[in-house]
Amino acid sequence: MNRDMLIKRSQLLQQLRAFFYAHSVIEVDTPMLSSAGVPDCHLHALTTQVQVSGQREPQTYYLQTSPEYPMKRLLCQGSGDIFYLGKVFRQDALSPRHQVEFVMLEWYRLGFSMFELMAEVATLVQQVLSVNSSPILTVEQISYQQAFVQHANIENIFTATAEQCQQCLATHGIAEIVGVDQNDKALWEQLVLTEVIEPNLGVQNGQPCLTFLYHYPASQAALAQVAANNPEVAERFELFVNGIELANGYHELADVQQYRARFEDSLRERKLLGYASIPLDENLLLALKQQPLPDCSGVALGVDRLFALQQGLDNIEKGIAFGLRKV
Repeated sequence: MNRDMLIKRSQLLQQLRAFFYAHSVIEVDTPMLSSAGVPDCHLHALTTQVQVSGQREPQTYYLQTSPEYPMKRLLCQGSGDIFYLGKVFRQDALSPRHQVEFVMLEWYRLGFSMFELMAEVATLVQQVLSVNSSPILTVEQISYQQAFVQHANIENIFTATAEQCQQCLATHGIAEIVGVDQNDKALWEQLVLTEVIEPNLGVQNGQPCLTFLYHYPASQAALAQVAANNPEVAERFELFVNGIELANGYHELADVQQYRARFEDSLRERKLLGYASIPLDENLLLALKQQPLPDCSGVALGVDRLFALQQGLDNIEKGIAFGLRKV
């Protein structure tokens, strides 16, 4: 990376911090190591062995895939609005959009609804991407259900069948996918989302825009609340620009029993998929039990992707000092 790019990246980090300092949001520095992992089947953590005093054998620790769990412990302790800007680690294939080690911006706002947080995300991203007299990007909000109607011509994805999803993929010229259970509706739905819908998000009339996809199915809630007025959907959103997923946010789940139940559901799914079991974060569960999470919404944003979009780079590796292959 040349000096000019280093300066631009430094300016971005300064800009992000200045945004939150101006809004009285506290920066927190959470641990990168944890004795517990994230049970989500879609997140794969790196591990390391630590020789802990008083322990005969080295202990397994997990490198954080997100600062979410320790940040929620701080929220339970009364931290107020907080943000984290730093490194996280996720084991996945290298690609123009993913490095195993990358920079994440994550923040939590007390009393914010999902839609209020979406508005704040839009303000921040517009500021970052409106450089060199670039125009302010327009904002689009579209529900998960609406996206399947608009981009996949599926009228009701909640009642659609696996066969309808397969027909949609064929209609859009997606190459035949082998090795997938013909009756696995959830997986075929996901394929329609990633192969047909997502490439169209964050683009209007051939120009980039900010598209917020919200109200994911309750089955994909992760740690978001289920909507009080519609048990089919979760209060979860993702932001896309130019077909690239940039952020993932929730109106945060607060009930400790639901946390444990969802974690245990994920562990059962891991077992079915043949993945190693993960110890649950009992420190988080204890914190939630002792002092419930305050009503809040939170979001995680990929800073390397944001910088690549700002600078017009086709690979996030071009916008970081050293990619994995060079360390």
